[in-house]
Amino acid sequence: MSSSERARGGRGRHGDQGFVTAEAAVVLPTLVLFTMALVWVLLAASAQIQCVDAARAGARAMARQDPESAAVAAARQAAPRGASVAVRRDGDLVRVEVAADSPGPGALGLGLRVRSEAVALAEETVGVGA
Repeated sequence: MSSSERARGGRGRHGDQGFVTAEAAVVLPTLVLFTMALVWVLLAASAQIQCVDAARAGARAMARQDPESAAVAAARQAAPRGASVAVRRDGDLVRVEVAADSPGPGALGLGLRVRSEAVALAEETVGVGA
């Protein structure tokens, strides 16, 4: 042992290896959990965007006076898998709501439901009463 190592209490270059292993044992699982959470958030955001697009597509179809089944089909085509589509008419307005469960592994995907509603003015009513 050199005199400088003795002055430091006998610890050489190899004395810190245990600390590095302990730090890695804590940091690596944290990084994996953070990455999984980030991926889940991105999947949920993607499902939300798909619901918005699907609701708009269904509302456009209903506003053009397409049959209700065609509007639902247009919304389902753009919606996430397993989404529910509700179509209704309120006077001059048509409303389409799309809701879906957020994708995700295990408990992460359960309980979070994304939804969007689009409203459009029916084309046959445009300019009426002006």
